[in-house]
Amino acid sequence: MDRKLESEINEALGELSMEEILSLEDRPSPTPSGRVPVDRSVRTGRVMKIHESDVFVELAANSEGVCPLAQFDEPPQIGDELDFVVERFDAFDGLMILSRKGAVQKAVWENIEVGQVIEARCVGMNRGGLEMEVDHHKAFMPSGQVDLQHVPDISVFIGEKFPCKVIELRKDKKRLVLSRKSVLMKEQRQRRKELLESIEVGKTLEAKISSIQPYGAFADLGGIDGLIHVSDLCYEHINNPEEVVSVGDTVQVKVLKVDKSKKPVRISLGRRQTMPNPAKESMASLEEGQEITGKVTKVMEFGAFVEVGPGLEGLVHISELSYSRVPSVESVVKPGDEVTAKIKSIDSKKNRISLSIKALQDPPKRSGNKRDDAHAHELREEDPEMRKLKARFSGELKGGLGTIPGES
Repeated sequence: MDRKLESEINEALGELSMEEILSLEDRPSPTPSGRVPVDRSVRTGRVMKIHESDVFVELAANSEGVCPLAQFDEPPQIGDELDFVVERFDAFDGLMILSRKGAVQKAVWENIEVGQVIEARCVGMNRGGLEMEVDHHKAFMPSGQVDLQHVPDISVFIGEKFPCKVIELRKDKKRLVLSRKSVLMKEQRQRRKELLESIEVGKTLEAKISSIQPYGAFADLGGIDGLIHVSDLCYEHINNPEEVVSVGDTVQVKVLKVDKSKKPVRISLGRRQTMPNPAKESMASLEEGQEITGKVTKVMEFGAFVEVGPGLEGLVHISELSYSRVPSVESVVKPGDEVTAKIKSIDSKKNRISLSIKALQDPPKRSGNKRDDAHAHELREEDPEMRKLKARFSGELKGGLGTIPGES
């Protein structure tokens, strides 16, 4: 047992025996735990049936009880009338917990060992943790050993049966300490191993959102967390992952990348990849020449992107912002601005839409002097900003996305 665990147990139990810790004056009343104390009276009962390791007994017309089969020298016969000691009443099952008069559960007690995984039942709680019962023997589980994560209200486990690991057994003090956390950790390691062996890129899995960060959301695949980047949460443009997911949400995700060379293993997930693409439906409803109104989502040196529908953006090239000289895109529009533009062209195969704000403006009047007009064109061609753009970007940028060197 490691020092941290030993310290946790000692802090919860001290040197108290099971009898002492379970009889603390400040423990919760027996009503919520389902434990109703009764006098250890001796009553005669008739054996009704035997099921696995339990003997079910009829004590009166409307009263039944159960006694461990291990307390009989030989299995009783159905109909046998025998004396039993009433230990307590179990409100959850509506049964009296019985023992054989003069019998001691040595066989069961002696078989329990440290490290064993056994089924236990939570029958109550006190200031240090959960009161447990193992085959009608009292046990204790420190609150820090209840779950992998902190549980604010451990009373939710009262009445539940679950597997636990024996982490301390001191027969001289009648002290049996259990851990559910140890069992869960072992199960988690097994699930992680199985998941890593079966996980494949492109596979769709169910996951649970475990935490949210500004750059994305972490999702538990069942022992291993993967990251859903903010850009892969949905098709729509969002500023915060909490706009679309919350901690505890169950989501469908697609495995985008698995890097087993990293410790821990890094898994990239996509949520939007499992959803219908709204851009296709949006694009089908658009036509060239149509006027649209949308918000500017992003500004680049060569133009501004405008949301024209759910998950669909169009580009207003810098040359389509205004008839006047535009020193920079941000001098005309900024992210968040609402603008109205005209659709110049639609490329459904590449999901590209070219927009123009200038097309909705009145063009400046020409001077009528061809020489002056040609001179104005030359000045535009010699504009320093235009030369920078031509030097940096290749491909046809005007009215389209274009190609940025080094990107594809």
